[in-house]
Amino acid sequence: MKNTIFLILFLAVQNLSSQTQELKWHTDLKEAINISMTENKPLLLFFTGSDWCGWCVRLKNEVFNYDEFKKWSDKNVVLVELDFPRRKQQLENIRQQNRELASMFGVSGYPTVWLVNPQIKDSSKINLFKLGKLGYVAGGTNKWISEAEKFLSFNKSSNIQSTQESINN
Repeated sequence: MKNTIFLILFLAVQNLSSQTQELKWHTDLKEAINISMTENKPLLLFFTGSDWCGWCVRLKNEVFNYDEFKKWSDKNVVLVELDFPRRKQQLENIRQQNRELASMFGVSGYPTVWLVNPQIKDSSKINLFKLGKLGYVAGGTNKWISEAEKFLSFNKSSNIQSTQESINN
């Protein structure tokens, strides 16, 4: 009996120690685009209802709150949270930005995660090139990351091919 209790406590502590709260979520898309272009990383747009959407909370708890996700996101993407709260206050410009983006990306359910690449078009306009869309993926952090990587690896190979075509022509 003591061994069973000890094992349960050990696993609970181990689980808590692998979770993290240190993610840098941007809420201003323009700021995130500048960082994305400077660091040459795609944006991860997380459409969420943080104070009412159970699946959004579950995605955060099972995927985003873990060190594996932090390491992966620090290396691969710029995080943008586009929240649609019901009880929390939100700045009007952020609320308007989020509504416009949800409409632009056809978001009809939460959570929705889009991976996009910002591209400058016509010297002043920015186009958000869609790489792929995810939501909640059962299986935890590593499973979610492997699904996201499918979109990012395709993007990386496309960029390499595009660069090679530009050099050869």
